[in-house]
Parts: sequence; C-alpha cells; structure tokens
Amino acid sequence: MNFENIIVTTENGIGQITINRPSKLNALNVATIQELHHAFEQLDADTSTQVIIITGEGEKAFVAGADISEFAHFSVEEGAQLAQQGQELLFDFVENLRTPVIAAVNGFALGGGLELAMSCHFRVASDNAKMGLPEVSLGVIPGYGGTQRLPQLVGKGRAMEMVMTAGMIDAETAKSYGLVNHVVPQAELLEFTKGIASKIQRNSPAAISQAIKAVNANFKDGVDGYKTEIKSFGKCFGTEDFREGTTAFLEKRKASFTGK
Repeated sequence: MNFENIIVTTENGIGQITINRPSKLNALNVATIQELHHAFEQLDADTSTQVIIITGEGEKAFVAGADISEFAHFSVEEGAQLAQQGQELLFDFVENLRTPVIAAVNGFALGGGLELAMSCHFRVASDNAKMGLPEVSLGVIPGYGGTQRLPQLVGKGRAMEMVMTAGMIDAETAKSYGLVNHVVPQAELLEFTKGIASKIQRNSPAAISQAIKAVNANFKDGVDGYKTEIKSFGKCFGTEDFREGTTAFLEKRKASFTGK
C-alpha cells in the first residue's frame, strides 16, 4: 500500500496505520481522510489482519485537528457536505469495521483527531496525550461525530463542558472519564497496545465482528440492541469458529480460529 499522508504496515496479524504529517501535527485534510478510508478498507478485507492499530507519527500529536485552511471559506451547504462525507468515509466506517480498531493516542488528539480516536473501538493513550474538541473557539461545532460519541463515552455533562469550554484534558483525566482505557509512558505506547491486540488475536474473529455489531447497535437510533445481539448470537452458531471453539473446549485444547 503506497500512500502520501499515511504509513501502513502489517506484522504478525496486526495492521498499523500511522498518520504521517508531522509538520502539520498530523492534521486531517480531505486527502488524508480518503487515504485512511482506503487503508482501513484494505486491511479489513485482508483476513490475515486480525487487529488494526492507528497512531500518529512523532511524539507530539496523534491528530491535532482538521486542516482548517481547507474549509475556512465554505458555505453552509459545503460545510454540511464536508461533515457528511467525512463521517461516511472514515468515522462511521471505522466504528462499524468488522476488524477491531485500537487508537494509540500518542499526543494531541484535538477536534477531528479526538473524533477519529472516538470512532475506534477503544483507546490507549500515552501519558503526554491531551484531548479536546476546540471547535466552538472557531465558531463551529464538532462535525465528525464528536457531539454524539463524546457523550456516549463520558456522559452528557462532561461532554457539554468539554465542547462548550473548548478546553483540553490530560490523559489521566481522560482515563477517569472513561474516554481512554489505559495510560502508559510514551515509549511504551505501541508495545503495550500491541500486547492488547495479541490478546484479541487469541479469540474468534468471526465472533468479534458480531460482537462489534451488537455493541454498536445499542447506540443507533431506532435499533433494538437486544434483537441485534440475539441475531448476532445466532449467526455465530453457523460459523467454523464456533465449531472449532466449542470442540477445542470439550477436547481441552487451544482453539485454532480461521475467522470463518
């Protein structure tokens, strides 16, 4: 995979996407969003990739926001289109990906950067990370799902405060809010995150993809999450992974899953 703004590698079943615009603090522009879409799509289609980690290049920023120069002069219609296309191409796309995605937040995660991290299935942060949604200080609001996912993760009151003050929180505060799962030293971030990924790899990819679908259903308007869980639970019974997992358990051996 050859990209201009991101680096994609795979090793031992773990795909890693690194946003590589350090001179712009890895800010998201339209081209980078498009590249990220293609990278996630390709890794998800590769059955040998069982977990995806996304991070930023360098020690300063995961993603320090969107590239404001691209939309500073947009009209109402252009602004709405920007948000819709971005959500469809990247943020909603990542949230609903079959392959688990972990954000390794290695520094500033602001605006679109925090929105990208929140669209991942969960987050690990370095101890120098700072997170926030500063959009109202620019006369706009989060447009890539931030007003929806932040309250889901930290609660309405804390989300309202973060959005309205446009302030940043540090990694330990983010952990106490439930925004990130773990905080580790910067130098240990990727290794620690890969350790979690290796634990995920021990389990059934087919079951994990159904679990993602069932958990996400609870946060979708008009969708009965319990019914989705029942349907997803039933689908597992038709997989080779279910037959292998139950057989291995009864035979008291380690399961060898294929993701089918």
